[in-house]
Amino acid sequence: MKVTVVGAGAVGASCAEYIAMKNFASEVVLLDIKEGYAEGKAMDLMQTASLNGFDTKITGSTNDYSKTANSDVVVITSGIPRKPGMTREELIGINAGIVKTVATNLLEHSPNTIIIVVSNPMDTMTYLVHKSTGLPKNRIIGMGGALDSARFKYRLAEALGAPISDVDGMVIGGHSDVGMVPLIGHATRNSVKVSEFLSDEQMSWVVEETKVGGATLTKLLGTSAWYAPGAAVSSMVQAIACDQKKMFPCSTMLEGEYGLDDICIGTPVILGKDGIEKIVEIELSDAEKAKMQESAEGVKKTNALLQV
Repeated sequence: MKVTVVGAGAVGASCAEYIAMKNFASEVVLLDIKEGYAEGKAMDLMQTASLNGFDTKITGSTNDYSKTANSDVVVITSGIPRKPGMTREELIGINAGIVKTVATNLLEHSPNTIIIVVSNPMDTMTYLVHKSTGLPKNRIIGMGGALDSARFKYRLAEALGAPISDVDGMVIGGHSDVGMVPLIGHATRNSVKVSEFLSDEQMSWVVEETKVGGATLTKLLGTSAWYAPGAAVSSMVQAIACDQKKMFPCSTMLEGEYGLDDICIGTPVILGKDGIEKIVEIELSDAEKAKMQESAEGVKKTNALLQV
């Protein structure tokens, strides 16, 4: 199993680290445009191998896509990160050109790979990869829902005063501060709905804190977060590499599901060796349907800014 991560910044390097530590891949290639940067990150990570007990080989490359040849999964994190006060949508002009070029170069050397898109605005960048490559929809996956759901569960556990292993919940919709749809009505504590434990006010707080989870961290850190995004990507890569058939909310191309068409947006999917093996349609309340529709309209507005 060979995995390529394009972009050796904080998110890409964290992703490579978590993949290596989980020890399911034989090789991880880090690629970056900055001279020597990916090589340095790879060397630093390899020097943790004996300490962290993994045998995954990590190599770095400065913009040499031939080193990525025959990758089973590729992760695109490249592009500029958010700064405080900046929305994910504001990154579109710069990141669209980067993502399109990266996807083309990767497919030249790994035509059968599965692509996971992390670059923001993520739903639109995932849509761009679909439109510019023509790959089957199961092989292009946007990472957003897995991260947003992890942040949702963090806030749920906090509100409940419960261990996070007790909590389950999911976020669908667009990966944006206004587009996320945290499914609070479906969230549970050990199979019991959280509404049994939390007031309406508490549940509203969880939902709103989840939606601004990334912006909160950007304000605190001065840039985008990296530990949770890296962990979210590594879990998705592992589900594919190990054919786990795990359910994640991912940005996927819809063709009528949830009443939406020609859009990439977060919905529950089953991830296995073929990438997205099934889109799971769950029953939504009228309010959730309305929020999903509103989220889709926001994503389509951003998509309209693309030159495809």
